[in-house]
Amino acid sequence: MATCPPYPTRAHRHTHWWQRSWVRYGALITLLALSGLVILALVREQTGTQGFLVGLGLAVLPVPLLIAAFRWLDRVDPGPWRNLLFCFAWGACAAALIAIVANSFATRWIATATADPAGADTLGATVIAPVVEESAKAAAVLLVFLFRRRDFTGIVDGVVVAGVTATGFAFTENILYLGTAFGTDQLTGDSGIASVTAATFFVRVVMSPFAHPLFTVLTGIGFGIAALSTGRHHLRRALLPLAGLLLAMGIHALWNGSAAFGEYGFFAVYAAFMVPAFGLLTWLVIWTRQRELGTVRAELPAYVLAGWLTPVEPYALGSMRARRIARQYARRHAGKEGARAVARYEACATSVAFLRQRGRRGRAGADFTARERALLETLWHLRGVARPALDYAARATAPVPVPWPVPPWVHPYGGTQGTYGLRTAPSPYAPQAPYAAQAPHNPYVPPYHPYAPPGPHRP
Repeated sequence: MATCPPYPTRAHRHTHWWQRSWVRYGALITLLALSGLVILALVREQTGTQGFLVGLGLAVLPVPLLIAAFRWLDRVDPGPWRNLLFCFAWGACAAALIAIVANSFATRWIATATADPAGADTLGATVIAPVVEESAKAAAVLLVFLFRRRDFTGIVDGVVVAGVTATGFAFTENILYLGTAFGTDQLTGDSGIASVTAATFFVRVVMSPFAHPLFTVLTGIGFGIAALSTGRHHLRRALLPLAGLLLAMGIHALWNGSAAFGEYGFFAVYAAFMVPAFGLLTWLVIWTRQRELGTVRAELPAYVLAGWLTPVEPYALGSMRARRIARQYARRHAGKEGARAVARYEACATSVAFLRQRGRRGRAGADFTARERALLETLWHLRGVARPALDYAARATAPVPVPWPVPPWVHPYGGTQGTYGLRTAPSPYAPQAPYAAQAPHNPYVPPYHPYAPPGPHRP
């Protein structure tokens, strides 16, 4: 999910008022705020004020852990926080409101039509709820996919967007269930481990906090694979998200209907299906993240030949451990600002690698050169802080001593002190010839790369 720096956009003439960004952002924020107020009123009406506060306090416990887990998965190329905030707000407010209203209406209609309230509740939980809830959550993934396409480039992005949306939805749903359980305990006088609140907390928060994220992640994977498809495969790009959504609905229905399988049906479905599925999806996402690191190591050497990066950087940027050590090194020697600069450098370099891969596959778009140039210029401006840290991290994590070239910042040059107190020198990696002329043997050099980095003698 590329975040750095902002990509240049074309100036649109004669823009209508409804096409302006502030109008769209304002409408979206208003929609989410109104949804939040309505869902707050509905949940409080069903649980009571005390039940709402108890449910809120218990439901919030797994949220930081789940958000941190999805953010960890997205560490290779982290996306903007505004996307995650939108997804969480959509799940907690808009999707939850749609689900409560639609599920209640459908269940009441079925109960009235069949005169069987118990059957209507079972049908609503196993058929209506999965379809409505997964569709409502998938709407957030679709919106990010359509309107934040540059931040949605693969499977990991789909998993993160879908998972955060489902985390917000589960948060609101847990408030409702836990608050209702607390109200029941107040009527019956139960308390402690034997209470309904404790049992609900154990099942929903302790045993299955990943249930809703697991369902919706399947939809996100479908969108992620569609994002990797080329423009020629229009049918595949349309069917893959739909297939993921249908699979999410099916697994959700199985989970909701587990109580109908007998006394131990819930535990049987949990042990035989949910836990293995969760493990499989976790492995898939981590494997995909390792492939992203491999893409960074494979694509960045072309920029080393062009002079934008040093020889050690592809290795350091392709290792999460080396990245962490580089940020720690920068924090020790240059403070928090230095660590943030190194983190931004890592994000921009990763975005360059992914952009280059999409360019080779014909999926980068017409503004490839402008976007690539903007990212490279950002790297060039941050190199003074980032290069010493990445060089240190590469040497600290190398499996064997590697005779890399001595970086330019350790050479004496006119007595000028460089970053971290080291002396600076003109970069030997900045060639004066065009990019293509520097590496004619490189199969990845495209014909649209006519520039080299500024270098010490360039403006």
